[in-house]
Order: sequence, then C-alpha cells, then structure tokens
Amino acid sequence: MVKVKICGICHESEIGIMNELVPDFVGFVFVKKSRHFIAPEHAGYLRSKLRPGIKSVGVFNNESLQNVALCVETAGLNMVQLHGDETGEYVAALREYIRCPIMKVYKVAKPIDAEKALYSTADYVMLDGGNAGDGKTFDWSMLGRMRRKFFLSGGLTPENMQEALNLDPQPYALSASSGVEAHRTKDYRKVMKFILGVKSFKKSSSH
Repeated sequence: MVKVKICGICHESEIGIMNELVPDFVGFVFVKKSRHFIAPEHAGYLRSKLRPGIKSVGVFNNESLQNVALCVETAGLNMVQLHGDETGEYVAALREYIRCPIMKVYKVAKPIDAEKALYSTADYVMLDGGNAGDGKTFDWSMLGRMRRKFFLSGGLTPENMQEALNLDPQPYALSASSGVEAHRTKDYRKVMKFILGVKSFKKSSSH
C-alpha cells in the first residue's frame, strides 16, 4: 500500500488532525526561509503529542551536520529529509552523527534528474518539482525509468493524487503540504480526502 506523508506541520491543532487521520509520516520543516519553519523545541513538543506509530521527518536545506544532529535529538525525529545540494559525502558524514534513515530530495526538471536519484546513497529518495514547498508538480512521465522506491512530492492535492497513484512505477509514498491546506494551515477535509483516497486506492486495470 502506498504511504502518506503530510509535511509542514507547525500547529498543535494540526497534530489533532494527524492523530485522527493517521498518515504514515509527518514532516517538520527546519528551513528558516520556509513559511512552514518550526523551531526544534516546538517540533519536539508537537512530536510528543503525536500518536505513536506516526513517524516524524525533519526537513533540512544545506544545514550543518551538527545542527541536523541537534534537531534530530531535540525533536525526536525518525528520519531526515535533505532538500538542498547535499552530496553523497555529506550523507556519509551525516551517518556518523545520526542513527535514523536519511532521505535525499531530487528536483526533477529533466529525465536525468530522476536517474540521479537511482544512484543516491541515501536510504530513501524523494522526487519533487521546483523549489521545496512551492506547490508545483513536474512532468511525471520522466519517472518511467525509476527502479527504486521513491517518495513523490510537489503540488500534490486530493484532486491529482489518483493520477499519481496510477503512475508506473507507482510511488512508495505521496507527500503533500500546501495542497492539503486552507488559510495556510492543514485543512481537516482536504487531509481526510487525501489520506482516505490513498489508503482506499486500487490500481486501475488499464495500467
């Protein structure tokens, strides 16, 4: 079954929605220029209110190894997601600091970008469109040669998630943020539609 990640959690009210609707992952963004930025201490507080079993993911962009490690400890993270220009060397060095899985994000503008992800040394890869959190999809036909598990992100909404689920290869997980918001916070109905849509999905026979 395809997994669901809801990213950009900032408010205690959103934790209530997550605990009721139970995505597989929630994301906390530790990137200062993001409107979803959250301080590690606040993320740790929200994480403590999160239902057991929901994994927390920290989102970073060209952050120092020490800061990533500090956030992992302070917020009790289960995974880190690297959104910047982090190299294979960076990933290897980070493994010396933290014990949780590492996900590397690849922005897909041309087919070669998706192919780069195939050779990533990170535990997981995410394929995204444009800049982190700008809510833009990319041309999903470029995923045709993806032969490893991947998270799909960028402009996902309850309206286009069916199309994303029918992709071949099928994503391991779908990650949504602004596409399940209203008035800049997570919207109960949108999150519910997104999660239930993914969880009840049956691949169409035409694929």
